[in-house]
Amino acid sequence: MHAIEISRTGGPEVQTYGEKPDPEPGEGQILVELAAAGVNFIDLYRREGRYPLPLPAVPGEEGSGVVLATGPGVSRFAPGDRVAWTTVLGSYASRVVVPEDKAIAVPDTIDLRTAGGVLVQGMTAHYLVNDSYPARAGDTVLVHAAAGGVGLLLTQLLKRRGVRVIGTVSTAEKEKLAREHGADEIIRSTGTGDLAAEVRLLTGGEGVHAVYDGIGAATFDASLDALRTRGTLVLFGGASGAVPPVDVMRLLWGGSLTLTRPYLEHFRATTEEFEWRAGEVFAGIADGTLRVTIGGTYPLAEAHRAHADLAARRTTGKLLLVP
Repeated sequence: MHAIEISRTGGPEVQTYGEKPDPEPGEGQILVELAAAGVNFIDLYRREGRYPLPLPAVPGEEGSGVVLATGPGVSRFAPGDRVAWTTVLGSYASRVVVPEDKAIAVPDTIDLRTAGGVLVQGMTAHYLVNDSYPARAGDTVLVHAAAGGVGLLLTQLLKRRGVRVIGTVSTAEKEKLAREHGADEIIRSTGTGDLAAEVRLLTGGEGVHAVYDGIGAATFDASLDALRTRGTLVLFGGASGAVPPVDVMRLLWGGSLTLTRPYLEHFRATTEEFEWRAGEVFAGIADGTLRVTIGGTYPLAEAHRAHADLAARRTTGKLLLVP
């Protein structure tokens, strides 16, 4: 098989493409022929060393494909089944060994490439709107990077609930895309304006009920300042870097604010929860109420280019690697 491998942390260039021995599934595992691997910010964090990664290692944690073989004890899948998975390190490879409990069946109505790129971002958007801050009709919220993979899905889920969405984007092209997916107002995140002040202008001086922030260091202060009294900041990522330690008294002086830092694994902790969240995402795609935007498809050998484009914010929607 072919795979990307990392032997040291660093920039996109530390990812090398080459041949490796074909793996064999062990107890409770399935072997899958890759259709597509999703590219996520966590892949960048692991490559950079922000999140621990035992080296050398094959990166990537999300994908889809067709089951080639099953190991002892597997009961839910058989060769020929179409599956997708999340949080399986080693997914940047043409053949991937996947624990049975990390995989889910892909309905025939869903294209395998779409399935390979929607689970992480789709289930993230699902827990953000259902659990981290359960948005209600009439709320006004701020969504950072509204033209990104999570941002586009999150905006759609919020609009289905009757929520007013203010999105941040960096370009006219991204503004157009965010509006097409339901964003009511757009703020250009140029880095020179007062984001919180612009939010308050759009909310009659009150601020928003919640901010969904996957950017991190560059937006954290403005996100807190954009909240109304008893507002909630959902910090679910750190695309611009990790947020420094926070003085919790800022939450008091900001108006009894709530700050939460969720992680997908804690919201798909059981097979039942995994199937519920993924099932709702797949159902939305199948009935047309949830549009998935594939912003770029790269050969597996060019994982370095996908990482560079994602880090530079040159992309919209979801990026995929294909064999």
